[in-house]
Amino acid sequence: MSQDALTMKEQSSSSVLLRRGSTNKIPLKEKFVQIYEAFFQLEDPSTGNPNFWDELFLLKVKSSYIEAEFDKLNEDALVSLKDNINLWFYKCVETLKQQTAPFRVVNAIHTLCALIRGVFRKTRNNYGFDIINILIGFDMAETLMQSLVESLNKFLTGDFSMSLKQLSLKLLLVLATATDNISQNTMLEYILINCVFESLILILGNSIYRPTLGYDAVLLLTLLVQYRKYESANPYIVKLSILDDELALTGYAQVVSSSLTDFNREYQTKNSEPQTGWFSAIANMVGNMFVAEEKTVESVRANDSILLALYEAIHLNRNFITALTHAHTPSTPATPPASPAFPTSLPTEEQVSDATLNPDEPTKQPTNLLVTFLEYSSIVMQDTKDETRYNNAKLCLIILNCIAEDQYANSLMTDNNMTFRVPLHRMPMRHRKVNVDQFPMCRPLVCALLDLMVEFILSHLMKNFPSELHLRCLGIIHRVLCYQKKCRVRLQYSWKDLWTALMNLLKFVLSHESYLVKKHNIFHVASKVVNIFNLFITYGDTFLPNPTSYDELYYEIIRMHQVFDNVYSMALRYTTNEGEWKDSAAKLKNHLGNIRAIINHFSPKVDSWAAQNHLSSLTEKQVLEVVQSNYDTLTLKLQDSLDQFDRYSEKPREAAFFTQLVRSITCDVRKSGTNLAPIQQENLLYQYPMIS
Repeated sequence: MSQDALTMKEQSSSSVLLRRGSTNKIPLKEKFVQIYEAFFQLEDPSTGNPNFWDELFLLKVKSSYIEAEFDKLNEDALVSLKDNINLWFYKCVETLKQQTAPFRVVNAIHTLCALIRGVFRKTRNNYGFDIINILIGFDMAETLMQSLVESLNKFLTGDFSMSLKQLSLKLLLVLATATDNISQNTMLEYILINCVFESLILILGNSIYRPTLGYDAVLLLTLLVQYRKYESANPYIVKLSILDDELALTGYAQVVSSSLTDFNREYQTKNSEPQTGWFSAIANMVGNMFVAEEKTVESVRANDSILLALYEAIHLNRNFITALTHAHTPSTPATPPASPAFPTSLPTEEQVSDATLNPDEPTKQPTNLLVTFLEYSSIVMQDTKDETRYNNAKLCLIILNCIAEDQYANSLMTDNNMTFRVPLHRMPMRHRKVNVDQFPMCRPLVCALLDLMVEFILSHLMKNFPSELHLRCLGIIHRVLCYQKKCRVRLQYSWKDLWTALMNLLKFVLSHESYLVKKHNIFHVASKVVNIFNLFITYGDTFLPNPTSYDELYYEIIRMHQVFDNVYSMALRYTTNEGEWKDSAAKLKNHLGNIRAIINHFSPKVDSWAAQNHLSSLTEKQVLEVVQSNYDTLTLKLQDSLDQFDRYSEKPREAAFFTQLVRSITCDVRKSGTNLAPIQQENLLYQYPMIS
């Protein structure tokens, strides 16, 4: 008789055996309820029945009932139940070693999830409880956790069903998200000692496992990296930082790209829906306004975990930049095929690759993770009014900051041989029409990055001024320019668009000075803008594409001289008063030195030339002629450290932000991400391989 048939026969007879071991006290229709009740009433139903545990784990687990029973307990009752919980946990871990008993293994994993969630939920806000002692027992904790992790590693890396691998990852996620603050989850110490890193990397490097298991593997790895990351050595941080497995890093990037692509595609679909008549449009807008808004916030919040995964990979691992820019042809996402009802051999790599190709699909332009991420950023950065979207946009800018600081990433982004189409989405505004360009030009990636920064600046000149995000945008622009100056990269880019955006930012600050100065250090923002102009003035000849671009820069400064004059006057006013912003205003005044020298040098000459030629106004060409003929007499001061910047450091400046972000992700994963219901236990029975 086959192993599957034997298991099913054991299951069908289990009710009889259980009743026999408990002297017929348990009715057939409620046998699992009666058994669980006995445990929570400090009884031991296994007394007198040596086969009790084997029979119990053949019964389908009712996790919700177990967790509900924990909710009923008070503190004293939970402590008195310790021995029973320890026994239950021990038997579950021992059952995982029975690799020839698939149904028992599955039910043991479900039971472990219920026990962990039940105990942690009861003690989550009371750290006086020693959870390890209540759940496992001090004497057995180290041995049992080692055995548990060894079994899970075998399931994840061995020739076992995909569903069992899913369950193993879910159990680890249940354990990792048991507390709101992941660093207070002392159970994770055992996951640090008995590492699962190699198992997760194997999954990410395997094209067969990755479509089904990749997201959970990346999520688990990201959460484990967060454990006490500021307090002690975390082996997952060390291992991720030195990982050089190209297949695994590419797989990691594909998992992130897949999630962000789904969001981008959904956004495009929603915004490309045909518009009906104005009456029905208004009715739909009013009827769906709040529902759509809530769904949008939820979908953005759901991406926090995958963005955090991208951040950790870029921040920790220099080798990941290659995976970030690795070009591939996008394919239409497909739902992973349902697991077969009976055991079959695993498909080969070639079979999986062939299955994703659609001969009827037209050839698509190559893309990469950075292209997908830039498009995603252009979507979420449109609206930063609520906290969820603000934090998501902030994380996007932090990631882009890390990319802009990396010299290798810059070399790839500015490579004229690596051009991509990057569809950037623009926020609808009253003074402009938004034309969605489905087929943008192929350009180096840094052009799209600069366009994204320009778009953010122009679309966020609002009374609720997000100064922190503006500073990050300006910092990214500055880092890109520093690289181009250092490596003498002459980028073919419309620099005038950038200069215009920066001047508009200064004009906005001037127009709302009295309101903004009460809430923000507007002088610091203005200094960042002015120093970007100083970088162009001082070093523009090393990276601007041609002399004409340098002339145009001077033309724009002269044309908009009133803006810079007003910024100088504003700074001067605050330096003469003993106020909060005196020092910042003094720095801004000093930074304006060369710009004022240009204005004071060329403006009289332009006016004089106009008077000599009896012209009331000059064309751009005429002004440029004056500028070109008077460079020799212009004197500028060499300003220090224009091409220097403080490198990004997570601690201490961003520690609070990431701590709160991880707390939010952990709570969300615990509520929805660790749901075991979709993984059918019945399917697992038939998918489990035959083990001799």
